Amino acid sequence: MAEADDPVPRNEFGGVLIDEEELKAAFDFFDVSKKGTLTPADLKTRLSVFYKNLPAREYKFLISEPEFSYKTLHKLLVNNELAGFDPVKEAFKVYDPHDTGFMDVEVLKTIFSNLGFGEVNEEDLNVLVDTADVDRDGKISLSDFRNMMKANKGREQLVSDMHAKVAGSVKQ
Repeated sequence: MAEADDPVPRNEFGGVLIDEEELKAAFDFFDVSKKGTLTPADLKTRLSVFYKNLPAREYKFLISEPEFSYKTLHKLLVNNELAGFDPVKEAFKVYDPHDTGFMDVEVLKTIFSNLGFGEVNEEDLNVLVDTADVDRDGKISLSDFRNMMKANKGREQLVSDMHAKVAGSVKQ
């Protein structure tokens, strides 16, 4: 069970609680060819945006099964015992490579560009920072990043609920 000061939802084993929708979204993000199985090449396509120097053997280690499906990933993660692991904090480290406690805007620009969003100009960057900067100090901290992740999940649920209501009223 999670302690009061632990920002990470925990499963019954003390590991990271796996949200089915988030896991499916993550799998779909990595399944670049949309074939229902992941390969080391799929991982490299996506992870190289964040980790430029990850050796090929690491991709092969992460995807060691020839038929690595959503079911494989789910089975691997659902009953994990990753106590003390904070996935949001680990993700934030990609954006804060110098361990300053704040997102490096140059890294943010590079990642957006590498993901195919094009060049991020100063105006775009200001909008990104302003949107994520909950405490309004002009920088994106881990706390801001965590709040942004929660807010996005809440918006996704709201949109999903609205779609369900609309679909339900159309059928009636």
